[in-house]
Amino acid sequence: MKVTIYTDGAARGNPDGPGGFGTVIHYVDPAGELHVKELSAGYKRTTNNRMELMAAIAGLEALNRPCEVELYSDSKYLVDAFNKHWIDGWIKKGWKRGKNEDVKNIDLWKRLLEAKKPHRVSFCWVKGHAGHPENERCDELATSAADGGGLLVDPGTA
Repeated sequence: MKVTIYTDGAARGNPDGPGGFGTVIHYVDPAGELHVKELSAGYKRTTNNRMELMAAIAGLEALNRPCEVELYSDSKYLVDAFNKHWIDGWIKKGWKRGKNEDVKNIDLWKRLLEAKKPHRVSFCWVKGHAGHPENERCDELATSAADGGGLLVDPGTA
């Protein structure tokens, strides 16, 4: 099954302000009908990069069978980690980067790798705030979640 996932993350007062993610999943069923699923959640204290990763994780974790996925994000951090093979280097170096510094957000990178495993995923960059309808919708979901009530605790920043 082919699936398209659009993602965005937001943080108010980045770093360490409230934040949220938004994810929109599109797939066509065997009868040719388009289905759209929207996901979002807000967190009390987080960062923009963590929310970008959570948006991708939420989308991939929502899939209940192996899929061919095109995942669109306006986060170079997320897209370049895979397309420029940064993540391979981080893993090879024991989650270290540059001057032997720890990679940030290791917990979410590991969770993302696990969520990605059953699928064939292509990561595609889209310019944010440029009128792309699905990216704009993800931004609305992410910012509404960040500004909403019932915010969750992000264990990576707790």
